[in-house]
Amino acid sequence: MQITRYLQEGYSTLKHEAIVVGAGIAGSMTALHLARRGVRTRLIDRWEPGHSRASSTDYNRVIRAIHGRDEFYTRWARESILRWMELQAETGQKLYYQCGALILATAGHCDWEDATAETFTRMGVPFYRFSPDEIAVRFPQFDPTGISYALYEPEAGMVMAHRGVLAAVDLFKKAGGVVDRGHVVTDENERLMLNGKPLEADLVVVATGPWMGEMYPRTIKPISRVVGVNVLYTSTPDGSTAFDHDNMPCWIDHGQGSFGIPSCEGSGVKAAVVIPDTIDLDKDERLIRRETLNRTRSYIRRRLPGLVGQQVVDSKFNQIALTPDTHFIVDWHPAHKNVLLAGGCSGHLYKHGPVFGDFVAGVGVRDYGTADRFKIAGRKKLSPKESPSGR
Repeated sequence: MQITRYLQEGYSTLKHEAIVVGAGIAGSMTALHLARRGVRTRLIDRWEPGHSRASSTDYNRVIRAIHGRDEFYTRWARESILRWMELQAETGQKLYYQCGALILATAGHCDWEDATAETFTRMGVPFYRFSPDEIAVRFPQFDPTGISYALYEPEAGMVMAHRGVLAAVDLFKKAGGVVDRGHVVTDENERLMLNGKPLEADLVVVATGPWMGEMYPRTIKPISRVVGVNVLYTSTPDGSTAFDHDNMPCWIDHGQGSFGIPSCEGSGVKAAVVIPDTIDLDKDERLIRRETLNRTRSYIRRRLPGLVGQQVVDSKFNQIALTPDTHFIVDWHPAHKNVLLAGGCSGHLYKHGPVFGDFVAGVGVRDYGTADRFKIAGRKKLSPKESPSGR
């Protein structure tokens, strides 16, 4: 790749072949893989990597291969688990906990779960199918009322989210990358600007998560909707280990619009009832809403009766950028041929982080083209059976 003539006034005389904008999991992993390909790379974010405004914040994320009928993401998730384990060994930090994932299939609305079971069987992914009675015996933390069956993926678990971002950034620095602070914006032509000057490099990867729609009102905003997610952490009962990650899996409960993660490293049990919430990314406080507290407690009474009466010990407000088909975005800007847009998390990008970053880096240096599913054009809403996320 040709060395750029990029020279930021007041920065240094070091020239950069690539710039990555946004230091969340998508940007940090992309920057790391560019650096490991020998590309001199600069990573820019408005705030310190790991900041609490980012979609990649919070303590943990579910990692599971369960993706309905979609074999592509199933393979990516399986590969990502291995990559997270490799990063864990490389950094010496605990990044992955294999506690399994339980998918609760609501009676009469099991298309996504049915499709997942068929995909797992076809691909040889280990899983178990449990009846409601078996759920009550194997995982007594859950009340299976209203559940037709559950799929249990034993090789799934959780990734430590905040720690994972910081680990990727640290590895990027050790690979020779440069991390810088700055607010990158676009002008009326969607041209990237920094400090009032055009941002120039042979390759610019924009991985700004939900802010990408604001930066690209014509190109990305029509296919990206920002949704707020309120998350509560509930204390485990006195003297009990039943809700710790050693004894309880992560779970997804589509019928109740909920998901959760067992207590890990003293966090308490994470439970989120997904109520689509609006957010002004730059003005709104990152505080949960009181109505969400009531909804979550109502969910806990129904599904996790052993937590009734326990105190909420922490809370997080996250946001995700949803695309109509819940596929990621990895595509070149139609007018600026050196600008690669990478994101569209749709609530399931974080776990794919190591593979996603490697893929984006390869597209960026023109080793291969992007996948059709990641292109900006041709987006449409999918049915729950077709959707990789079940939404």
